[in-house]
Amino acid sequence: AWFSDASGEYALRVTDQYGRDGRTIEIDNPTYFAALDWAPDSRHVAFRDVDQNLHVYDTEDGKGRIVDNAGYSVNSMTFDWSPDSRWLAYSKKGDNHYHRIYVYSLEEEESHPITDGMSEANNPVFDANGDFLYFLSSVDYGLNVGWLDMSSYNQPVNRSLHLVVLAADTPNPLAPRSDDEDVEDPAEDSAAAADSLVTIDFEGLQHRILAVEVPERPYTSLGAGTEGVIFIGENVPNEPGQTVHRYKIEERKAEKFLTGVSGFVLTDDGKKMGVSRSGNRYAIIDADGAPNQTDGALDLSEMQMYVDPAAEWRQMFEEGIRKQRDQLYVENVHGLDLDWFRSAYGPMVDHIRHRSDLTYLLDILGGETSIGHSFAGGGDEPDVESVSVGLLGADLEVDGGRYRIEKIYHGDPWDPDVTAPLSGPGIDVSDGDYILAVNGRELTAADNFHSAFERTNGRETILDIASTPNADADERRRVTVHPLASEVGLRQFNWVESNRHTVDEMSGGRLAYVWLPNTGTGGYNNFNRYYFAQKHKQGAVIDERYNGGGSAADYIVDYLARELMGYFNNTADPSSPYTTPNAALFGPKVMIINERAGSGGDLLPYMFKKREIGPLVGTTTWGGLVGWGAEPRLIDGGYVASPGFGFYDTDGEWAVENEGVAPDIEVEESPRLAAEGRDAQLEAAVREALRLLKTQAVELLPQPPDPVRVRRARQE
Repeated sequence: AWFSDASGEYALRVTDQYGRDGRTIEIDNPTYFAALDWAPDSRHVAFRDVDQNLHVYDTEDGKGRIVDNAGYSVNSMTFDWSPDSRWLAYSKKGDNHYHRIYVYSLEEEESHPITDGMSEANNPVFDANGDFLYFLSSVDYGLNVGWLDMSSYNQPVNRSLHLVVLAADTPNPLAPRSDDEDVEDPAEDSAAAADSLVTIDFEGLQHRILAVEVPERPYTSLGAGTEGVIFIGENVPNEPGQTVHRYKIEERKAEKFLTGVSGFVLTDDGKKMGVSRSGNRYAIIDADGAPNQTDGALDLSEMQMYVDPAAEWRQMFEEGIRKQRDQLYVENVHGLDLDWFRSAYGPMVDHIRHRSDLTYLLDILGGETSIGHSFAGGGDEPDVESVSVGLLGADLEVDGGRYRIEKIYHGDPWDPDVTAPLSGPGIDVSDGDYILAVNGRELTAADNFHSAFERTNGRETILDIASTPNADADERRRVTVHPLASEVGLRQFNWVESNRHTVDEMSGGRLAYVWLPNTGTGGYNNFNRYYFAQKHKQGAVIDERYNGGGSAADYIVDYLARELMGYFNNTADPSSPYTTPNAALFGPKVMIINERAGSGGDLLPYMFKKREIGPLVGTTTWGGLVGWGAEPRLIDGGYVASPGFGFYDTDGEWAVENEGVAPDIEVEESPRLAAEGRDAQLEAAVREALRLLKTQAVELLPQPPDPVRVRRARQE
């Protein structure tokens, strides 16, 4: 079974396993559907739609029903059929944003809660015999309910494996055993169990939830094997892919089964496992064996398909319209008439001659919708052979018919990923030197400089260096370097350090400088590195220009807004107490913004301003505060974004999107000052911070005189 839009809207298509005897089942309110799962009876299917409704359809009579709604629009619902196909276990978020486990009865058409919502519970999976329901649970989920919030970063979640004894008269499978107890082989009864009816006694069920004795770890997924066997996927820190463990209830222990797995799925009888790995590698293995990393590998190298590009382009054009209709965060599509768009731009599809033409049309769709994050791209484009070019991390100029090094950029000693080819121990190169030859090939200004460095990135490359452009062979020195594939990180680091030194010099060492490249991992790491290392400063300039967005940077704003609550004395130096909180920088703060900061880079200054932390200096931000959403991908692997959620303020009004966040002090970039190596916005921010320091500086109080706590006079 699969979903097809051959009729113009997505419908359920059912055939035998060879693609024969096909029939189409229309679905009410057609939209996007996903996570199709057959019941063991080969009659019923379950799936969810883009609005997070959980559907069950009978493929024989074509009738369907909506079981429940996940409660929130993020795709986090998981579900699993019972062996007798009469029950569907699923998870959904409650008002506290913790998942709860439910079981739906097809006969009663009613859902029953299994867990109480006081812990995060997800990934329900029935045991093959139908006696137990497994799930993963976490009691340290906490800040991860804020999946969009930066405060959820570095908050590891460990999960434990639980099982529910479904029938009241089923013995505890984890009860202590006597030494002479026989261990039965559950595999013998698997076939019989599959034919028996699953009984669930809901009365007292909460007291039949058992913790399985496996270590708590960052588990992510479950899959049922044969009777009494469960597979557990784990995200192991700093290792590629998942590790899959196999737990056997009769043996009361888990063992490592596979490593480096992207995903896994089991057949209904639990005997075979489909495995995916990075690089589009797939395998089918025996679930009861001891596989190695290459067992069951599928050779897909000869798999081919015929493609009609024109037909695909037409379908993807319609898909773009459908995505705006069904996935956009508001139903009115910002007032755009999609039928008008189809009639106005649809005729152009017949004239597409390259995949990039389609991308252009899909970009226009985003423009007509008037929305940020309206990105389109990817897909089947002709491969263009490119040649890598190594870079030296330096500014060059032509002088005397040669290439002269005007400025060498130095690497970050604390970050091994930010290296400088021309800087470091043993590299005898200085500003003002000339590069006269590369790998023995003479280099003059008549040559394309970069052509001499083709395919040198990361490789040993020998440079002839001299202090004059016409140096003889004995005046040259040979230097071995390793050119870079990209200079972005190196030049960015030097820009940040230059700004930090400028702020330090202008303020006489009183102000800190912190640049935030985005509100994702990079911004989080930069903030932690630079902000707390300068906590002794009297104020701060926070630079979020060119911020690429990411998460909602509540973590950063919360720390910027920290206030002094008191002190703990320091006996080593009474004039330098421990502040409470101590991980804080007190005093005025100014934030620099510009038109190239957007998304999370819009929200950060918005929150900074709303919390009244300090003034904004610069120019209005980009104005794109809606959620990115590009799934599902287009038929050729490309994408077109249709944001699924947007921001509105505490007054109940849409905010920031298509507006941006305006500065309190507007300062345009000055090309004249930039040519002089100066930064008008940075300098204005420093001046404002110094002005605020005159009235808002926080002076730490020294330790007061020793207290007298004893009131009773000492008796002689």
